[in-house]
Amino acid sequence: MSASPAAFSPIPRDELRLQQLNQLYAQSRLPQWLLLVTAVLITPLAWAHSTRSSLLVWIALLGLLVATRQVLVGRYWQASARERLQRRWSLFFHLGNLASGLCLSWVHIALTPLDNFALQAQMYSIASGVSICVGVLYAPRYSAFASFMLPAWLPPVIWLLADGTPSSLVWAQTGAMMFCFILLAAALIHRTMRNALISNLRNEALLGNLGSAHQHTEELNQQLTREINQRRRAEQSLRDSHDDLEERVRQRTAELEKATHDLQASEAQLTLAMEASQLGLWDWDLTTDKVYHSRLNALFGMPDEYVPSMRQDLRPLVHPADVTMVRRTLVRHMKSQTAAYRMEYRVRHSSGHWLWVEDSGRAVERAADGRVLRMIGTRRDISARKHQDEQAQLASTVFEATSEGIFILGPTLDILAVNQAYTVITGLSQQDAVGHNILALSGSDDLRQQFLHLQQLLNNQDRWQGEMTARRRNGELFPIWLQLAVVRSAGGQLTHYVGFFADLTTHRQTEEQLQYLTNYDPLTQLANRSLFTDRLQDAVARARQHHHAVALLHIDLDRFKHINVTLGHAVADGLLQEVARRLSTEVDSRHTLARLSADEFVVIVEQADDEQQLGVLASQLLEALRKPMLVAEHELVTTASIGISVFPATARDSLLLITQANQAMQHAKHLGGNRWQFYTRELRAYSLDRLQLENQLRKAIDEDQLVVHFQPKLHLASDRICSAEALVRWQHPDRGLVMPGDFITIAEETGMIVTLGQKVLDIACEQAALWCHQGPQSVAVSVNLSVQQLRQEGFAERVRLTLQRHNLPARLLELELTESMLAEHSDQVAENVAALRALGVSLSVDDFGTGYSSLAYLKRFPISTLKIDRAFVAELDAANADNAIVLAIIAMARSLSLKVVAEGVEHEGQLNFLKANGCDEVQGYLISRPIEAGAFTRLLEQNNCQLLDQ
Repeated sequence: MSASPAAFSPIPRDELRLQQLNQLYAQSRLPQWLLLVTAVLITPLAWAHSTRSSLLVWIALLGLLVATRQVLVGRYWQASARERLQRRWSLFFHLGNLASGLCLSWVHIALTPLDNFALQAQMYSIASGVSICVGVLYAPRYSAFASFMLPAWLPPVIWLLADGTPSSLVWAQTGAMMFCFILLAAALIHRTMRNALISNLRNEALLGNLGSAHQHTEELNQQLTREINQRRRAEQSLRDSHDDLEERVRQRTAELEKATHDLQASEAQLTLAMEASQLGLWDWDLTTDKVYHSRLNALFGMPDEYVPSMRQDLRPLVHPADVTMVRRTLVRHMKSQTAAYRMEYRVRHSSGHWLWVEDSGRAVERAADGRVLRMIGTRRDISARKHQDEQAQLASTVFEATSEGIFILGPTLDILAVNQAYTVITGLSQQDAVGHNILALSGSDDLRQQFLHLQQLLNNQDRWQGEMTARRRNGELFPIWLQLAVVRSAGGQLTHYVGFFADLTTHRQTEEQLQYLTNYDPLTQLANRSLFTDRLQDAVARARQHHHAVALLHIDLDRFKHINVTLGHAVADGLLQEVARRLSTEVDSRHTLARLSADEFVVIVEQADDEQQLGVLASQLLEALRKPMLVAEHELVTTASIGISVFPATARDSLLLITQANQAMQHAKHLGGNRWQFYTRELRAYSLDRLQLENQLRKAIDEDQLVVHFQPKLHLASDRICSAEALVRWQHPDRGLVMPGDFITIAEETGMIVTLGQKVLDIACEQAALWCHQGPQSVAVSVNLSVQQLRQEGFAERVRLTLQRHNLPARLLELELTESMLAEHSDQVAENVAALRALGVSLSVDDFGTGYSSLAYLKRFPISTLKIDRAFVAELDAANADNAIVLAIIAMARSLSLKVVAEGVEHEGQLNFLKANGCDEVQGYLISRPIEAGAFTRLLEQNNCQLLDQ
């Protein structure tokens, strides 16, 4: 069942008992001084009416009680908070009360004469008044009150009743009535003081929780700010991409215009070259190797009157890449395989640049044996034509390779040419497009009117660009970005229209997808944090306007992180999708369901004026999530914690509504999860203590307030203490010794566990080195690791440096891992484990059998020790099923050549069972509690002495 809005967290019994005991000891000196005052007042009155020895003995007893109580109080305040909870302090206190009460009753019984009414009245008044004062001081704890008042009042009343005289009976009745009234007053005082103390403790706890809630609120605000900034950067990136696309289109248009211009220039140059010919004649006399050549200066940079030699002057000028081709062509012709030849190759001009030449020739004179004696031919510079060909090829490549569609129109809008991109985008082949009028291919009157309008515009301005709609061959309409340019002749006559267009379909789909991703979670298809924030603000605004309530349900899955780490992200994502589906089924369409983060969901409920209905909705959501889920062949059962806040009942705005719902959810999780919790005013103080503890822990790490205790491990075969487990403690300046269960979780959540773990490792290695080098014997020390440490890059190297700094052999260090660490599929974890083993450091699996136990990781990782969890050891007896589990673990370890250590051994029966069944080592309170290094050294010395005596 869920907690009601006014539910209070229970106060720990030990904390209440400690506060009550502190009050008693703080006020315990005053009663003793009152007893001394009683002695001072009673002694003169009783000096002449009682025996001197009895009176002196009574005074001596009172003095002894006062001195003893002073010593007891002083030692109590020197003890730690944990030690004060021991029963002996309460026992000593009540024994002192009993003795004090008997001393007061002695005044009535032995020191007051029964035959002197005046003296009786004085002495009874003094003794009764002191006892009443003392009883009131002890009233906060009823047992302390009773231990004093019963011996102080009952013996005198019984004594007076036994005397039987009329005056004694009157005094006895008066005393009995007063005793009853005192008991009633003490009960009222006790109840009032106890309620006040409980209220103070609750207030302190609530104030402690406020800080944590505030911190979490700040974290949510920062996360929200980061997401808003990310959205802004995404929008800016989209705008930049659009501008970049426009710039690339403009650049490509300019490149195409330049290519077209260069092509026209090349064509003009080629025409002039053909007209002018510019041929150079050559005559090669092979007998003298002399070449008579015209245009030598233009072709080779030599003087026109110079007569070069073929072998010495001209052949070396041929480009090395063309030499083979030139030689092969000449040889074939000289062998009469060709009637004439024509070839193109490169020659080097005297200025250093290369020219393309076209060489044509033939043999005109041969010897009788067919040997060529003379050849004539022509050479001309074709570099310009080659350049023109390259430019034409480049233009053709650009025309066909561009991703934008290009079409060229005649003056009457007939299509003259299209590129490959045009056919891909429109679905029209070149045969279907070229030769047809673009108006006929438009397919609709609207498109024809658009082209006619554009034709009128281009006749005046030569260029237009903009977005319009086109039609594919299958009739599908699609958006394009179109650029049209006019090509005119030298006389200004319009000759062509050139069009470039880009398909905007993908761009539009990207915009729609980006818009969807901006508002919806891609994994669960639910509204994301951005859309949730907008809708919550709108809902609060409507609530203010129409004066109704808005409720926010914050849902967080319990132990989702464990599922994520154990089974992997794929299974975790599948679980989140199933959770989203179930929540969507339960949540009415009028409400908004959103996913905030990994395992956090929220529901906005408008017009939520009935808190009972909100509780019913929360219970339905929890019930839906509790049902088993089948995800990737894994049957999973998950629960959730739900926090509920209501506007305007507790929250003034949407941001505070989120904060309060989160605080209520955290409180529900703190109460054990699988429940819902309304936000109440008292929850503001819930996390203050946790926040204070977190800040103090940071200071404790910096100021070396952490101490390490060592729990011995007994080697069963040798009955010796050969190893120990290092356990961290926090020596808090105000709270005393704080156990790890109170701060390790905080360290894990805040990331301080890495620094804390390194300090513990350093202290443990330093102490183990002292035992190794200074005695009394070497002790192997095991240190617990956090998975965050094992994920750190270079962790194994830091361990090596720690061992080196303290001169500790690696064999004396054992690191304890959890099963979840080994089950995590992380390369960094595997690398660190392998490196630690290479150092010689032993690795053990802690609490084996309680997690995701698998033989696979025992085979994959170099584990040397298994530690049987204390839960199995605690239930060892002759008829318990855990016996079989422990035996199975020991047998499995033996088969894998692993050492077995049992935790939590607390009585001889467990020790004997483990020893008889082959367990290697044990640890637990039967051997020793975790103790300081000095006490552990003395324990080692004692253990060694016992072994020597044997």
